[in-house]
Amino acid sequence: MAKVVYIDRDVIRFNDRSELSSDHNQDCCEHHYLDFSNLTFSDFEGLDFDLSTPDFFERVPDYGIRLIPVNGFPVSVPGYGSNNGYYSHKLALVVELPNKTLRYDITECQEVNE
Repeated sequence: MAKVVYIDRDVIRFNDRSELSSDHNQDCCEHHYLDFSNLTFSDFEGLDFDLSTPDFFERVPDYGIRLIPVNGFPVSVPGYGSNNGYYSHKLALVVELPNKTLRYDITECQEVNE
């Protein structure tokens, strides 16, 4: 099980060296991302996560994702996107584990402004 040890607007790091971030193949006039900036350590107090299985998160269409701990309540993470309608809306949740990288399509999990 992993506990959160670091949070900034782009990444969450865990005590087992795992990391969560989002990825979008950025081009001109677009920006798509998960926003971790309003999360605090108190949001994760006492929570443990098993990032080795896709059950650690839930997709929330038109909002973002919920991180599902093995104990306690989920933590919501909003997703945002903007572009001029010409570019891709694709967004991925990236999980960097100590021995592998996992990617999950979360394109529908963002509030998009065009």
